[in-house]
Amino acid sequence: QVQLVESGGGLVQPGGSLRLSCAASGITVRLTAMNWYRQAPGKERELVAFITSDVFTNYSPSVKGRFTISRDTTKNTVYLQMNNLKPGDTAVYYCNAGMVWGQGTQVTVSS
Repeated sequence: QVQLVESGGGLVQPGGSLRLSCAASGITVRLTAMNWYRQAPGKERELVAFITSDVFTNYSPSVKGRFTISRDTTKNTVYLQMNNLKPGDTAVYYCNAGMVWGQGTQVTVSS
């Protein structure tokens, strides 16, 4: 059974940082394109970043230069390092691989 479990969300002040983790089981992140999405209240879910099996990465223009997606194949985990967070980054963040979604982790950026 494929499972994705996110962690690392929380409340942070504007300009702060958080690192989200997505622990995968039932799939090998080294062989799978992995995505981070987010959904803010009243908005559609949007793709934030992805990393391919050959470690190509890409980002939404709204986070490029502030967020970094990476993976640790020894831990079978994907990360999203988020720096210089803004109130507009407030959302539930989801890890995704194909048709499989994690449960989401809340990120709130507020002073």
